Amino acid sequence: MTNSAVIRPAERTDMAACAGILNRWIDATPWMPRVHDHADVERYYADTVFAERRVIVAERKNDVAGFLALSDDRYVTALYIDAPHRGAGIGSQLVQAAKDLSPEELNLWTFEHNRDAQRFYQHQGFEVERRTDRDNEEKLPDIHYRWQAKEMQA
Repeated sequence: MTNSAVIRPAERTDMAACAGILNRWIDATPWMPRVHDHADVERYYADTVFAERRVIVAERKNDVAGFLALSDDRYVTALYIDAPHRGAGIGSQLVQAAKDLSPEELNLWTFEHNRDAQRFYQHQGFEVERRTDRDNEEKLPDIHYRWQAKEMQA
């Protein structure tokens, strides 16, 4: 697969690129409110996300094309692909890497407005667990998804 990315553990120096991907996504998404300015997002990724979560990046042509952050309690707390790299299977590669790190189950939240993410996660085998009505700092309705390994579902 020539379009595949190199999946690797993130380094602290990758956090600016990861924050940049998230900031560009927020700026390009009309329904997504900006709760934190660009600099705050960059600080948060460098100081908190990298320190407290397992972050994996997808690298294409020596650029970070996307990333996934996984907490110790099996939650995917972030999965973002930079716009020029979307549709190339990178999200699937990152989810598979997360499944390899947490082979029993994964959980995540996505916004109700993010229909593309919902389709993607359902295609990856995630199922809706529950919905909330603006119970987050963005004040947007969201959906809790869960993936379980086939053996665990029996």
